[in-house]
Amino acid sequence: LSNESHTRFRGAMAEAAGTDVDNTTIQCTHVHTAVVIDSNAKELLTDVEDPPAYYDPAFLNKVADELASGVQAAVARLEPCDRIGTAQAKVERVASDRRIMVDGQIRWRGSSGGRNPALAELPEGTIDPYVKTITFACGHRPMARVHYYATHPQSFYRDARASYDFVGMAREKLQEEEGVFQVYFTGCAGDVAAGKYNDGSREARQGLYERLLAGMQASAAATEYQQVTPIVWRTVELEFPAKSEPGYNEELFRKEMLDPAKDPGRRIWAARRVAFYERVRPITISSLQMNSIHIVHLPGEPMLEFQLYAQRQQPEAFVAVAGYGDGCTTYICTDQAFAEGAYEPGAAAVGRGSEEILKNAVRQLLGLE
Repeated sequence: LSNESHTRFRGAMAEAAGTDVDNTTIQCTHVHTAVVIDSNAKELLTDVEDPPAYYDPAFLNKVADELASGVQAAVARLEPCDRIGTAQAKVERVASDRRIMVDGQIRWRGSSGGRNPALAELPEGTIDPYVKTITFACGHRPMARVHYYATHPQSFYRDARASYDFVGMAREKLQEEEGVFQVYFTGCAGDVAAGKYNDGSREARQGLYERLLAGMQASAAATEYQQVTPIVWRTVELEFPAKSEPGYNEELFRKEMLDPAKDPGRRIWAARRVAFYERVRPITISSLQMNSIHIVHLPGEPMLEFQLYAQRQQPEAFVAVAGYGDGCTTYICTDQAFAEGAYEPGAAAVGRGSEEILKNAVRQLLGLE
């Protein structure tokens, strides 16, 4: 969900709950098996010659209305929560680094990198091996658990199916086992995927599901509770520098968007880039704090460093991070990644200097500035 589409959904939630839009957040799981929604790009494509087929705005409105109805129904069923629980557990052989440095060059390993034995044999690399679980409870009764884990949640994609993939399989199974509502969030997974352990086969998908489920089960079982204190909700408004360099600039993308001879998917991609260049609204990000528990909501597709950075800022606290909020930025990379090159900085809509901006915002969300 990008640009005004993201704001539209948040607004629907806010109105249904009787609150301000700044008190809402939406984070995607990024399974690559659903349409990319960007109403600003859609508007840009409306009047071009032979416009490419994109989503139907009626679909967007229908989903937003269903979301609002769900929020209204939930608000009518609110229950007291007097205890909050936290835990984490190691997940074995799921996440792996997408950017492996070999002889001074980045070897890139995507979500199905295991198809290439040479890529599968490379080290696991830098990951956050832990799934973090926060449990909302009333007395001794867990009411909901939310889980945070950093990896691209993909074992397969691009076959026309809408799927929640192996992370949704694990979430659904744990909910069935416990009878407790479960929610799964993807962390800062811009440079993390299951590629070392995934060759795209059903057997690999089953293994990823089972190992993630085992980590989530262990985390839920290790939950330690404390009394709930008043909630602190923080918001920060961000403006990132748009990337503009040879082969990646507004003029080039506008030409591609307007060119009826271009591949339809490429024209939509170009329109999304133009929409970001034209964006005037700051990106709003948020965090929720209870006691020494922090939940941080970040935009776009942040690299893992931003999650690890947030945890380093509050080493004695329990810090869970969700990425994939407003997707208008696409990748948010470190300055080091820009120096190294490869896929992520090449596909990023935001440019060098974004690292400092986002890290400063993370400190504000953690109440440190």
